[in-house]
Parts: sequence; C-alpha cells; structure tokens
Amino acid sequence: MPPAVTDSLDIWAVDSQIGADGSISVDFLLPTGIYINLDVPRDATISHIKQLLWKQAHAYPLFHLLMEIDSYMFSCVNQTAVHEELEDETRRLCDVRPFLPVLKLVTRNCDPGEKLDSKIGVLIGKGLHEFDALQDPEVNDFRAKMRRISEEKIQSLVGLSWMDWLKHTYPPEQEPVIPESFQDKLYSGNLVVAVHFDNCQVGMIDVFSFQVSPNMNPIKLNELAIRKRLTIHGKEDEEVDPADYVLQVSGRLEYVFGDHPLIQFQYIRNCVMNRTLPQLTLVECCTIKKMCEQEMIAIEAAINRKSSNLPLPLPPKKTRTTTNSVGSLARLKFLISLLQVHVRAGLFHGTELLCKTIVSTEISGRSDHVWNEVLEFEINVCDLPRMARLCFAVYAVMDKMKTKKSTKHYPVAWVNTMVFDYKGQLRNGELVLHSWSSFPDELEEMLNPMGTVQTNPYTENATALHIRFQEYSKHVDLWVTGMTRGSGKKFHIVLKEIMERDPLSQLCENEMDLIWTLRYDCRENFPQSLPKLLLSLKWNKLEDVAQLQALLQIWPKLLPREALELLDFNYPDQYVREYAVGCLKQMSDEELSQYLLQLVQVLKYEPFLDCALSRFLLERALANRRIGQMLFWHLRSEVHIPAVSIQFGLILEAYCRGSVAHMKVLAKQVEALNKMKTLNSLIKLNAMKQSKAKGKDAMHTCLKQNAYREALSDLQSPLNPSVILSELHVEKCRYMDSKMKPLWIVYNNKMFGGDLVGIIFKNGDDLRQDMLTLQILRLMDILWKEAGLDLRILPYGCLATGDHSGLIEAVSSSETIADIQLNSSNVAAAAAFNKDALLNWLKEYNLGDDLDRAIEEFTLSCAGYCVATYVLGIGDRHSDNIMVRKNGQLFHIDFGHILGNFKSKFGIKRERVPFILTYDFIHVIQQGKTGNTEKFGRFRQYCEEAYLILRKHGNLFITLFALMLTAGLPELTSVKDIQYLKDSLALGKSEEEALKQFKQKFDEALRESWTTKVNWMAHTVRKDYRS
Repeated sequence: MPPAVTDSLDIWAVDSQIGADGSISVDFLLPTGIYINLDVPRDATISHIKQLLWKQAHAYPLFHLLMEIDSYMFSCVNQTAVHEELEDETRRLCDVRPFLPVLKLVTRNCDPGEKLDSKIGVLIGKGLHEFDALQDPEVNDFRAKMRRISEEKIQSLVGLSWMDWLKHTYPPEQEPVIPESFQDKLYSGNLVVAVHFDNCQVGMIDVFSFQVSPNMNPIKLNELAIRKRLTIHGKEDEEVDPADYVLQVSGRLEYVFGDHPLIQFQYIRNCVMNRTLPQLTLVECCTIKKMCEQEMIAIEAAINRKSSNLPLPLPPKKTRTTTNSVGSLARLKFLISLLQVHVRAGLFHGTELLCKTIVSTEISGRSDHVWNEVLEFEINVCDLPRMARLCFAVYAVMDKMKTKKSTKHYPVAWVNTMVFDYKGQLRNGELVLHSWSSFPDELEEMLNPMGTVQTNPYTENATALHIRFQEYSKHVDLWVTGMTRGSGKKFHIVLKEIMERDPLSQLCENEMDLIWTLRYDCRENFPQSLPKLLLSLKWNKLEDVAQLQALLQIWPKLLPREALELLDFNYPDQYVREYAVGCLKQMSDEELSQYLLQLVQVLKYEPFLDCALSRFLLERALANRRIGQMLFWHLRSEVHIPAVSIQFGLILEAYCRGSVAHMKVLAKQVEALNKMKTLNSLIKLNAMKQSKAKGKDAMHTCLKQNAYREALSDLQSPLNPSVILSELHVEKCRYMDSKMKPLWIVYNNKMFGGDLVGIIFKNGDDLRQDMLTLQILRLMDILWKEAGLDLRILPYGCLATGDHSGLIEAVSSSETIADIQLNSSNVAAAAAFNKDALLNWLKEYNLGDDLDRAIEEFTLSCAGYCVATYVLGIGDRHSDNIMVRKNGQLFHIDFGHILGNFKSKFGIKRERVPFILTYDFIHVIQQGKTGNTEKFGRFRQYCEEAYLILRKHGNLFITLFALMLTAGLPELTSVKDIQYLKDSLALGKSEEEALKQFKQKFDEALRESWTTKVNWMAHTVRKDYRS
C-alpha cells in the first residue's frame, strides 16, 4: 500500500523551498493495476509529469496493455474531497493541490456532466456530492428548480448578437445623478476626450482629441472619431458604419455604449470631476464578436452535456429513536454529570412570542436524559402562522447553586425548527435536532428565535434533542372572513406622527390597535407604513392574518429603499417577503449592487431554501455578470459557516450552472487568492526568523517563480471586474508590518499614463465590517449627490473573499497624515504639532490654480468625512488611518471600530471628540491665512447641509444596519448597537433641534482638537520607534 502523507498542508501551503526547484513524492496508479512512486517537481505541468511517468512505466510489467499516452489523463481527489479529472494538462501540480499526492491514470471517456460538477465543486469550495449525500427532499427540489432557472438562462444566451452579449457580460457603469458642480469642471461647457484606435498598423498610433457636448451619446462620438481618422488618412469617401465599433475604456474591461449621454458614464464623470483626460479606445465589432464566439462555444457545450448521474449517497448515520411515547416528546442526549437539566420551548413568529413558553420538568442524570412528557402550547393549531418556529433551549442547574434565594442557570444548547415544512404541511413524527452551543448575548429566556432553523451538521459533538410532533390531518381548510373597513379622519394627525417614527421606535398596544383599525387609511395615505402595520398585527389570530394577506394584494408598490425593511427578521411571513421582493424588482443594477451586501445577509433569515429572494438574486446575477461576480464572492466568503453552508452552496452551484462562461474568470480569481494565501503563510512563518529586508527579498523570489507569476497575472480583479490585473510589478510588491502581514501586490497599468494598480491581501482579519462601513459611505455619497452636494467621498474597494481573508483596493497617489507629518519634521514628537506640514505637502504637488482646486477638494472631502465619521461613530482615528491624495482629496481607512465603540486605555477613553477636525486641517481650509473666516464658514456650512441630508434618510441607515445583525460582526450584535445611529442623527427631534445638536458637536470637536493632537503625537512616536 502506498505510504500515507500525514499533513498535506506542509506540501502545498507552506513551501519551505522558496527559490529552489523542490520535488515531491507522488504515487501513480495505472489502469493495469501497477503502482509507481516517482519524485516529480512541484511546479511541473501535468503534461510533463505524464511524460515522466510514461518513461518510467516502460520498465514495469503489463506496459504493452496500455493504449497511446494521449488516451489517458490524470484524476485525483481535490481539496473539497471530489474526484477531479485533470483535463487541462497545462496546469501545474502545485496549482492542482491534490488532497494527497496520489494521481490515477484514467481513460478519456468521462461523462462531461461529471466534469462540470467537479469544476463547480472546486470553484465554490464545496463538493456537490455533499448535497447528494444529504438525501434531503427540500435540497433536491430546490436544486431541480434552480437548475431549471439556470438552464433557461443559458439557453437564452444562445444566438445573442454581439451587442446584446456585450450588455450582458460587460454592462456599462452609469451614474445617472450628475452633480451640479460638474459644469465648473468642463472646458467652455464641453468635454475633452481622447480616442485611440485599436487596429492601427505596427509602429503607428492614431490618437485624436475631441471637444464634445457632455450630452452627446457614444455612437455620435464613434462617428466623429471615424470621420476624423478617415479624413487624415485621405479616405473621406470610404463608408464606415459607426455602429460597427464600440468605445472601450483604455486598459480596462469597461465599455461606453448605449443611448445615454457621455456624462452619465461613471468613468467619464470621474475623469471630469478629477480633471483628468478620459482615454477611450475605439474597438471594431469583430474583436467583440471573437470574444462572444469563444464564450458561445462554452455555453453550447454546457447545453449539450447530459445530466450527470448522481453518485450514490453516503449511508445515513444511525440515530437512536424512542417509540414509547405519545404527544410531543423531548428527549436529550449529551454527556454531562451532576446536573439537573431543563428544556424550555417557545413558539415565535419573527421576534413575536405567539404564546407563553413551556418549561419541561427537571431531569437528573449522567448520560441520557429522557422526558416522556407532552409540551402543550396555549394556541390553536389553526392559528399557527405559516412561518411559526419552535425554539428550544437546554439549560442546567448546579446542585450546589440551587438555594431558596436564587438559582443559577447554565445554558447548554439551543436549536430551532419550523412548525411547518417547506411544502407548507405541519410537521409530524419524530425529529432529531442537533443543537448549537454558542449563545448570542442578551437572549430572552435563553431562547434564540433569530438563530438558524438549520441543525448543527457537526453531529458527533452536538447535543441531540429528540422530539416528536403529534399526527394531524394534512388537509386543512383555510378560510377568509369578510374584510372590515375602518375609517378615522380625525385620527390622521396621530397616525401621521406614528408613521414618521424611525424603525427602532416601539409601538404601544393602543397605537397598534389604532393602526390595525385604520389599515385602509394607511394603505391610501401612508403606504410606507406597511412595516408598522405588520408589527401591529396579531399573528396568532388566523382571521387577522388572512385579512392582512388579502390586503397585501392591493397594497401600492413601495420604493425599493422603503421595501428593504420588510426583509428584516421581524417580518418572516412568506407573502410579505414576496411583496418586498416584488418591490425590489424595480431596482436598477446599480442600485441593486449598492444593497447586495444586505440582501445576501438576509438570506439567512429565510427558513426554507426556495424563496422569492434567492430566485430574485439568482435571476439578476445571471442577467448581469457584474452582479454575478459580487454575489459569487458574498456567498463564497461565508460558505464555510455551517448554518448557511448548504443554502449558500446551492445558490453558488445554480449560478455556476447558469454562467458557465464566467466560471473560467472566477476560477482564475480563486487560484490567485489561494496563491496569495500561501505566500502570506510563508511570510508569517519566516517573519520571526529573518529581517524585513530579507523577508521582502524572499517574497520577490517567490513572486518571480512561474507558478506564482502566472497565477497572479492577467486576471479580472475580484474587487472590480472592469480592472485587469495584468502584469506583476514585482519590485514594488511588499508586505506590511502589522500582525497579519498583509500583502501589497502591485501591477503595471495598461491605461495610457495610468498609475500602478495596487491591491492589499489580508489573511487573518475579518473585512466584513470594513465592507459595511464603506458601503454606507458610498450610499452617503449618492444621497449627497442626489441633493446636489458632491463632497468628494472616496469609498475604495473592499471585499471579503473567505474566512477572515479578503482584498482591499490600494488608493494611488496618497499618503497618511502620519507620514506627511513625519517627513516634514526631524523630531517625531513635534511632527503632530506642525500645522504647516499638510499645506506644504499639497503645495509641493499643486502649483498656481491647481493649489486652489486641491484646497477646495480637501475642504469638501474633509466636510464629508467629518459628518460621516460622526454619524457612524467611527473610532480609532489616528494619523495613520487618515490619508490625503496629491489632488487634495482626504479619506479615512481601517474601520475596525464603529457605532461609538471608541478605544480606551485603563478605562479612559482615548478619543474624546465626536469627529476629527484639527487645526492643521483648518489651516489648509483657510489657505494658510489665520483670519480667513469666509472659507471656514463655507466649510462649516457644507458640514451642516450634509448632516441634514443624512437625517432625511435616517430610516434607511437604520434598516441597512438592522439587516446586518445576522452577519455576526463584533460591534453589531443587537438592536442596542444601532441605537447609536438614532442618537447621532437625532431622529426623535425636530430639524432645528437636530441642527443645534450637530453645531454643539462641531464646536466640541474644534474645542477639544488638542486632545487629538496629543493622541497623534503618541502614535507618531511609537511608529517612529518601531521603524
């Protein structure tokens, strides 16, 4: 038998032979039954390894029985425990990363359906055989339904014109809201655009500049460019159709086409606002057609594949059952001694308790605990809402702690299950619920209704609760009573006041009764009040629920931003959530991408796999590849979490089946991230043994190896599919000093005269809180622009790609405040107090009128971030977390502390100001003139305007944070955390009172800014000492 390898991680993930051609011992299994062991290079291609094996096989028995070498390929068991056939023999062994170094030679006659399944399993990080092995009817039905959606979508792609294919694959990035200030950035009211030609002869470059109206559409610009080129080359009489060309952003996979004004395209608008020249390339349609044809080949191959034969499922584990009971039996198995054990059970609809909780009798024992006990709830079966869930908590009491005065309860486990199954039928018979042991904070009566209804997949160590439902008739007659119509014009003022409250405000019983009584007035006059109407409904009364569901059929459609709240955990009803998704269908792709982070998180609130939200997200992702890539990474980054592993894995599988051509792009990204993770592990391993200079040299040596260079080159950025990460600039790559040793990977830019492109890879940090904060900053930017205020916010890219790993966009031409101050002073302690350092730095890069523009850029962006950091309660604002670009644009980074969770030392708050506004910032705003009150007054006015705009959308911010409660972020675990937003936006106050509060905070930030400078001095001294 071949020797076993004890730890594959030592072979593939931690390469101790950096810079050397390492080899590895591989066991080969031939079709003749012969076993051969060979040492082969780790970075050798599969094709080369096959040649080495073939030479060796000559000397072994039965070689004459083998066919030609090209009749065979290798197969292995990959990292997801799936048999993977290595059809692409240009791949390297170290990129394949078999689970064990064992390769089997097999004939090339495999079912193409099985090949696709294997590729999907590798791509999503979860073998599809795991879904088959579940033998779960709900999983099988959901897979079949999602597969139909995917197959219909892929069929619809066949025969697309090149332009329709381009719209689907590279949809234009637009920004319909145009800030009023853009007119000031134009040249006599016109845009200046440079147009390059794609098909020029070798040695000739045709580049033309045009002054055009910002409202001109791309096809007109095509015509202008073609005419000018033909005229210059003396071919004025030649007829060329401008529709046979398309404009591409030079050096990017981004196209400018369609019947939209040029200024609405995001790239053009950003160039105008940053006063840079838009660089476009005119591409012939034949180039696009070739790209389209290549993808169509993959699509047609996928359509012609036969459905793969499902592998035999794994045998189910044996479980102990109990048959000698009647009614609802709770039976618990776990190993714990000297304890008295109780089970508490409650019926919930969302967070609403439908009736009193039930507590079992106390049972003692050392092993199995058995209650032959009926738990009967005070609610009629007919009154149970469809989405009712049964929540259990197991807790224990220590003997010595039981006294007459107090009893100490110790939570042991919790688990939830739905009362109805996915087909809408009451559950009956016995269930085994493997429970969860981690308890969230602040649970009421130790029950966790917001927790998952999935059972713990790690059954070996999980507490198992055995319950039995009574048998009920499967045929239930539902009835709807006549709807009563209440009217109360005299209560409209009261109703209006209630409806204007924020989502965190609690309703009293009288208010809920009033809202329910006047539900038709709400529909006609306050349709946005639907969430409050739903909270006023008694979900344990069938008649009221039936009336509500009928009312939903005639309820006006809400705006998508208003409908988002209905996807919160408080609104679990199936028809309510379907109504909400119906409202979301009005969203443009740009708006959907803005809220996709929350929409993926609220999938966790869906008790059943097949729901309106999962179908909606899949359909929109399959219709727009940009949405598809975002959805892919949001799901894949959490597929390792047991509670959502099946749900997220199934949606990922469906997306891959419906977007086969996109899989190759995503697989390249996954491969690159794996290489970054390996490199990061190497650096961490050697960081304690060698100096940073040697560590950097070792990193460069590693990146120059073929395996790393090819894996990390020529891929679409996971942060933005329009950005091509083409060629590594190895000499500029480095790793950072912080604990997790983030990698700073730098690429050459294909854009003419463009800056280098940088990405930061982090492994060991949870980036989801940064993602949320940057998303909210992006939303603030949109809301300000909608109100005619552009505060030059820079919400750079950030993406979680796995368990505590992800990517951050490196912003070019920027430095931290700390570095700017340190470089201007010989003494670190004095650097933080040098008020001229920042202004002098801006003067260095901006001369004449450019300096005035840079100061204006600084003023606007500083105002935006002052308001944003105050509203969001962003803490840990030291001088290394605030950066400035050379054009004057200020921005904040690293959002590890939000919602008022400010850092403290020895119980003393280190940050005493509501936001950062230091005198060196004011010095820049005032253009270095102490008495320039006009400039400072305008800055203050920007802040006040920005704050009042955000207040108008306070409900939206609260909703977005509430929808993230299920993400498990350390500083966003309960509704109490969101209370900070309500306070900072002064939502319970009038606009005058709120503005007065903000002005007080502004004055406080100004008055206490010296404390910020002291903190910055301490930080700068520590930084200088470490360096």
